[in-house]
Amino acid sequence: MSKLKVAVSQSHTRQSLADTLTALEQTARNAAARGVNILLFPEAYLGGYPRTATFGTKFGFREAAGREQFLQYFNGAVDLGDTPAGAGDDWVEKKLPVAKGKQYRGDGTRETLERIANETGILIVVGVIERAGGSLYCSALYVDPKRGVLGKRRKVMPTGSERLVWAQGSPSTLKAVTTEINGVQLTLAAAICWENYMPLLRQSLYSQNVNLYLAPTVDCRETWLPLMRTIALEGRAVVLSACQAGRYKELPDWVTQSETDKTDNDPEAWACGGGSCIVGPLGEVLAAPTWNVNDDSDPEASLQVVEVDFEDCLRGRLDLDLAGSYSRNDAFTLTVEGLDLNPPPL
Repeated sequence: MSKLKVAVSQSHTRQSLADTLTALEQTARNAAARGVNILLFPEAYLGGYPRTATFGTKFGFREAAGREQFLQYFNGAVDLGDTPAGAGDDWVEKKLPVAKGKQYRGDGTRETLERIANETGILIVVGVIERAGGSLYCSALYVDPKRGVLGKRRKVMPTGSERLVWAQGSPSTLKAVTTEINGVQLTLAAAICWENYMPLLRQSLYSQNVNLYLAPTVDCRETWLPLMRTIALEGRAVVLSACQAGRYKELPDWVTQSETDKTDNDPEAWACGGGSCIVGPLGEVLAAPTWNVNDDSDPEASLQVVEVDFEDCLRGRLDLDLAGSYSRNDAFTLTVEGLDLNPPPL
């Protein structure tokens, strides 16, 4: 047995975290009914991507209304119970201290996701805006149906205006994780949005022998698919990329409520058009990008499902293994602070 059904959900964030979790659960149950084993949601799905927001900033100047926006964004983010530095395995294994009178750390989102994964039998990977201390991190959470949370990525390099509101994550979170789904051994890791344009970051994942490469994003450009095909070819991995898709009217209310951020855009126009896709380990497009459709407009079309053979990853290594036979490790080396680049044990 080497085949699994994989899926990407072209979803959009709802007005509240509770509403988005409800939508996520419905999507996961729909996916389970279609026999899906692995399901990827977009970048910043839980917590939201504040497209068009300025947070009231100019060089050398911040408006009070922008601080109010940040407050609302922060309060709507997810508390996973981790620390600002990232507690690593201690957080994953729930070894961190819990406050008096509480059953768990955080706001319960982790526990909700673990329940949904367990009840649907699906390995869920979801983009999260995570709050820890006084900062926000753009993260991707791996949730196994049997073992619960396997690990978490924090984006190491926010892009453009993202740097104003998101902190830089530790490169140690580039650690791949392993699991077994229906007898198929998986080594999986995520690169978030434009991290995929960082060749050394990609190599850090290839070096860990990843066969499931996850690319949650909000990049809805047509140039995204060629990048995903390149990564699949380079890494000889199955690549899943899920992008948010939503109209201007579906942006969180606080994004456009201030005078600074009011926009003349047509509320019915698409602020982000999607472009989610699935690519096989020889670069073949298994699920082509879909545009201007999301889980509200067409729940069936927004969930793309493909059966893939993970042994194709090994078949592809016949002539290309960028961390092994094709690497010239005698001439080129890569080190990442706080990260062992050897493949994790299966």
